[in-house]
Amino acid sequence: MNYEIEFLPVGNGEKSGDAIVMRYGEESNYKIMIVDGGGKASGQALVNHVKKYYNTDYVDYVVNTHPDQDHASGLSIVLEELTVGELWIHRPWEHTSEIIHHFKDGRITENSLKERLQKAFKYVYPLEEMAKEKNIKICEPYQGSKVGEFEILSPNIYWYLYELIPEFNKTPEAKPTTESFTDSLTTLASRVLESLNYETLKEDGETSADNESSVILYANFNGNGILLTGDAGIRALNKAYEYYPKLSKNLKFVQVPHHGSRRNVSPSILDKILGDKRQGINKTAFVSASKESTKHPRPIVVNAFIRRGCKVYSTEGNTIMNYHGMPNRDGWSAVTPLEFKEDVEEY
Repeated sequence: MNYEIEFLPVGNGEKSGDAIVMRYGEESNYKIMIVDGGGKASGQALVNHVKKYYNTDYVDYVVNTHPDQDHASGLSIVLEELTVGELWIHRPWEHTSEIIHHFKDGRITENSLKERLQKAFKYVYPLEEMAKEKNIKICEPYQGSKVGEFEILSPNIYWYLYELIPEFNKTPEAKPTTESFTDSLTTLASRVLESLNYETLKEDGETSADNESSVILYANFNGNGILLTGDAGIRALNKAYEYYPKLSKNLKFVQVPHHGSRRNVSPSILDKILGDKRQGINKTAFVSASKESTKHPRPIVVNAFIRRGCKVYSTEGNTIMNYHGMPNRDGWSAVTPLEFKEDVEEY
């Protein structure tokens, strides 16, 4: 089975996002899937890309990994300007009777919780409304479901509804997070030296429940394993691995989670997914990072992927493509992978 996976550039300054489009199958029967849409400009870029390079205005599957603006907002343009077969989004407001007891406020009602969740998911809920207007099939992406050839490895429905949703920063009784604050301190951090045999990435990184809810997708095309991670963190990656422990066996392409944040991965989970020894460069890793960002991707994370046999490529203002069995495109050229850096920020 032939395939091509393309990461379009998203964001400016320190803000990054995801806008991914892929095509797979045989020439007479391709399937097209969009995973996240970045902001409005990225959504328009996805529409233009599908029309120009895939010569169609039809997309089989649109998947939103989680409700952050830099992943969900642009999908409204995709739904508006393209014909879509299926929309995959989480809709916690449809499960209020199941989760209401997990919120601390005893005065909250099912209707008020539903309204507050819809308001909190302000970039996702409108997608549901648009899909209903256009008679697009709406599905919820939970562990075990199949999106075309891709299987969802995380989150499972129980973890998502009963643990993650009550922890969300955007929902009632949200728990405070220090993630963005602590991550910004890197500019003041001291420096340390790494090598291929010496790693300083830590095991105790934490990210928000919002990020941990990211849909993790996996497909195996004739022995070429493909893993898309959104902004998933260590908890979600471990759950994905526990669900499918053969994940590393044929892995050839992987998305670096959360634009290369150092708090989303650990040595142990990367050992499970990528392998714990460098057996030569045999995998490709893509990371979506703004061209102007100074913290995406973190060199400590890039090093960790290189150490485990990946060539790592970053968008940084450009569309990048990984493909197998597809023809070369006129005017497109090879991209230089990121280098291993010995001098990195202290964790």
